[in-house]
Amino acid sequence: MQSGLGKMDKWILIYETKDPFNNPLMGWESSSDTYTELKLEFSSKELAINYAKKKKIDFEIIEPKKRKTVKKSYSDNFLR
Repeated sequence: MQSGLGKMDKWILIYETKDPFNNPLMGWESSSDTYTELKLEFSSKELAINYAKKKKIDFEIIEPKKRKTVKKSYSDNFLR
């Protein structure tokens, strides 16, 4: 199975949790930091970097990996 290529032209800024703690009742990881619920999308890497610098946000850029696709036909499943 191969995943699609839709929505791969966006850059996303995700905030990291600053003070995670385990909820004693349920055992879930919780945080009082509401920024972790934000996910900002940008149309280009430069816009995302400029926004982070303007707001004085520490950031890390994770480049997308090159995808290697193997083109094959359905009949290839039966030829070996």
